[in-house]
Order: sequence, then structure tokens, then C-alpha cells
Amino acid sequence: MSLSSGGDVEGGVNGKKSENGAPTLKVFRRRWLVLAAFCFLSLLNGFQWVQYAIVSDSVARYYGVSLQAVDWASMVYMLMYVPFVAPASWMLDKKGLRHTVVLAAVLNCLAAWVKVASGRPDLYAVTMVGQAVAAVTQAFVLAVPARLAAVWFGAGEVATACAIGVFGNQVGNAFGFLLPPLVVKNQEDVDELGSELRTVYYGVAAATTLSLLIILLVFQDAPPVPPSHSQALSQGSTASSGLLQSIGRLLRTPGFALLVVTYGISVGAFYAISTVLNLLVNTVFPGNSDAGNIGLVLVVAGLLGSIVCGVLLDATRKYKEVTLGVYVLSVAGMIAFMASFLATSIWVVYLTSFFLGFFLTGYLPLGFELAVELTYPEPEGTSAGLLNVSAQVFGIVFTELCGLPLERQSGAEPAAHLWVNGSLSGALLLGALLTALIPRTLRRQTAQAAQASVK
Repeated sequence: MSLSSGGDVEGGVNGKKSENGAPTLKVFRRRWLVLAAFCFLSLLNGFQWVQYAIVSDSVARYYGVSLQAVDWASMVYMLMYVPFVAPASWMLDKKGLRHTVVLAAVLNCLAAWVKVASGRPDLYAVTMVGQAVAAVTQAFVLAVPARLAAVWFGAGEVATACAIGVFGNQVGNAFGFLLPPLVVKNQEDVDELGSELRTVYYGVAAATTLSLLIILLVFQDAPPVPPSHSQALSQGSTASSGLLQSIGRLLRTPGFALLVVTYGISVGAFYAISTVLNLLVNTVFPGNSDAGNIGLVLVVAGLLGSIVCGVLLDATRKYKEVTLGVYVLSVAGMIAFMASFLATSIWVVYLTSFFLGFFLTGYLPLGFELAVELTYPEPEGTSAGLLNVSAQVFGIVFTELCGLPLERQSGAEPAAHLWVNGSLSGALLLGALLTALIPRTLRRQTAQAAQASVK
């Protein structure tokens, strides 16, 4: 297979084939618009995930529910993913990117408007229904970045594109940590709390409506011409068979089952920290309002980590080495984060949260891309779905193990925060050891190199 003179460059459609019958390869400027539209959708879904957790005290007071009930507003994201990952993966594989992303945008918008209708103290059940719809949306959103990157981007930029796709959800997490505490104050006046919560609800509803309109107008399923040799080869491959058969092949692929476990541990730890962060900070620094800002630092550092790791992958193609290195540094970051809670200054927590966030959250796109390399030419959505199922399961387990001790103690006893951070440090250490056992199998890179060498 050979690349035509117009291959892998910016430009319009050229449906011709090269002289030996191979398809012409091109990347199109529109790929950035498609990626940006998806990132905006993912951002808003990520925002809805943490919008309750970071102001959990105020939400519990307004609706008259327990802090554990508010924790479930975040954990429902993890719980709902598991039964809906199969339909989401099926839709992505059989119906394509546009149908999947349009449905996600519709559900995300619906979730926000349901929460608008829940702005009374006796309607916490309604707000949980809205949150459950947003959680279903996540199943359709999280599988998209790896597929979108493979379908629209050239071989030398897929890891960066995947990182940017993940980046959108992390930006949403960042805004979820930043904005609600600025609007919803920790006060006793229930009427004022209701007004502040409704301000957040209407703002999110307006933004999700705009996102839906953008998706409908600009999002396309795929370019007319594949952007890379590996993508051209994957079209019409055995990966187009049934979902169950594909899952069976994935789980039999050497190293993939290990990656499912290690990815779940890493991302589940991030989910747990994000959910219980408000309780964790207030356990050690009572009456402190820095939890939202610390969460913001975690996520912003992760944004930088995602982009740096994506660029590093595209530059080196050292998927196993980069993934393992970042995992080991995540362990170091978690241990430093644990030690910072023994300090007397909250600023030490800020510093260690940046280090932790850079590597722990920066790992997300690495797991997706390593999975694609291990399992090519299986559908990217299916492998990403299995990784995310693992992340949700570990996230629920870790959140429950971390949240209950924090809720039960008075704040004077340090054992709870040591248990939380120490347990997550040990889990991440196990994940790093298992990551070292994953083989250095790069099937997509091998296929790309083999086809590019054929003249």
C-alpha cells in the first residue's frame, strides 16, 4: 500500500485510489471542529458528575438528606455505566460516531432540564433521576475519544487527539470543582441555598442545549477518506462481528485483562478522591473551604498531564514504557498526597495535589491508547468500554471504602484520612506492579509500519 501525494495532509476529499488499488489517505481540517464539538459535550457531562459532591454539605442541608445520599449523586455515574456500556459499545460499533454522540448530547441536555425541575427541598428524588440520566450519558461519552481519534486523525497524532478527547471531560471536572462553590455558599438559609442551586441548574441546562445544537450542526460520522493505513485496514475487518465475540477476543488477548484491572485501579482511585474530597479536606482542616480549589488543582494538573503524555506517546511510540512510568509516578504522588495531610499548612496539600493530578489523571488517555495497541483491529469503543467498566466498579468500591470512615468520625481523629489515602496508595502500588507484567505488543503500530513499507 502506498500513500498518495495528497495523503496525510490538510485538504478536501479525494476519493481516488492509488495505482495499486489502495485507498488514498488524508486528514481533514474538519477533524478539529468535530473534536471540539465532542469535547464541549464531554465537558458538560463531566461537570454534572461532580457538581453535587464538591458542595455536598449545602446540598444535604437544602434537600434534607444525608451526606452519603449526596455521595450517591456522584457514585450513580459509576453504577449506571456498567449496565449501559454494552448498548453504548454496540451503538458506537454498529451505528457509528454521529448517532452515538447525538444520542449522548440529547441525554445530557435532558438530564440538565430534569434537574431544573428539581429545585425544591422535597424533590431530591427528581434531581437523582436527572443525575441518573447524566450517568447513562457517560456510558456513551467515555468510549468515544479513542474511536474518534482513530477515525479522524492521522497515525502521528492519534494519541494527542485521544488525550484532547479525554481532556474535555477533565475540563468539565475542573469547572465542576470551581463553579458550584462560587455560586452555592455554605449557609443556613435554605431559601438562599435553593436560589443558588437553581442558578447552577439553569446555567447547565442552557449550556447543554447549546451543545446539542452544535453537535447536530457540525458533528460528522467519519471522513470520506481514511486518515491512516491502520484505519483503512480496520474497516471491514473481523472487528465488525458481534459484540460478544469481540469481547471474548479482547479478554483472550495477552495483557489486555491485566490492563483492564490496572486501568480500573488508577481511574477508580481518581473517582474516589474526587467524590470524597470535600469530606477529606474538612476532616483534617475543619471549616476550610479549599476543597473545591484543591479539586480544581487536581484536574487542571491532569489536563496538562493528559496532553503531555499524549504528545509523548506520539513522539516516542513507547506505549508500555510511558504507561508504566506514569503509573509509578502516580503511586509516588498518592503517597506524597497522604503525607501532606499530616502537615499543618493547607498549601502543602495544594502542591502535592498538583503532582498527584498530573500523573493520576494524565494516565487516562494512556490506558485507552495502550488498549488499542494491544487489541487492534478490534473496535476501539469495545476495548474502551471494558476499561471504563473496570474503572466504575473500582470507583464504587473505593468510594464506599473511603467515604464511610470519613462520615463516621468527628474530625479530631486522623485515622480516617490515613485509611483513605493509605488504602489508595496501596491499591495504586499493586496496579503499578501489574502494569509491569503487560507485554510490549503494539499491533496497530506493526500494521501501520508493514503497510507503509509496501510500495
